[in-house]
Order: sequence, then structure tokens, then C-alpha cells
Amino acid sequence: MSEWKVICRVDEIPRLGARRVARSGGPEVAVFRSAEDKVFALLDRCPHKGGPLSQGIVFGESVACPLHNWTIGLADGCAKAPDEGCTPAFKVKVEDGVVSLDVSELETLALHAAA
Repeated sequence: MSEWKVICRVDEIPRLGARRVARSGGPEVAVFRSAEDKVFALLDRCPHKGGPLSQGIVFGESVACPLHNWTIGLADGCAKAPDEGCTPAFKVKVEDGVVSLDVSELETLALHAAA
């Protein structure tokens, strides 16, 4: 069974935007909110050149990397064709408007990702 860490309320994430979550010893996680209030979480690094996805433009269920405009799927972290590559996606739970991330993933997933 997963243990969850409360991150914020859904309304504290800008609609069509993101909020960053710091992790000790590893790169930050970006938590995104779509126009339909769906919430997603990805490592805050584009698989192309490591651009900060949290600073990108959210549209539908994708985000455009601010460096080279790669389109990254929010559900799976994968670049859309013709681009290739994926950034790690994190499990998200939303209950009663409260956003939580899986503690185990926060402590282990992509901790040593290259800058």
C-alpha cells in the first residue's frame, strides 16, 4: 500500500500551469493542472536538454518545454512524435481537492537524474 505526502490543494496550482516540489538530494518534481483540473506530476526536466517543464505552457494533457518547444505528455512523461524520450512520471492522488504524491517515488524515483 502506498504512503502519500500532501503537496497542496488543487486550487494552489495555477490552471494550465505548474507548481514545483523540492526533494532532498534530487531534482524537483513539477505538479501540473489542466484546464479540466486534472493533476499530473513529472520530473521537472525535459528528456531533450533538461529544460524546466514547470515553466512550460500546459495545453490539453501536454506541456511544451520552454527551451525547444518539445511536447511532453503529462500522463506518461513521453515526448510526442517526431521527438523521442521520456521523463519520469509520478503517481498523483487527489482527494477532496488535496493533491498528494507517493512518498516512495519522491524518495527514490530519478534522484540521480543528470542536470
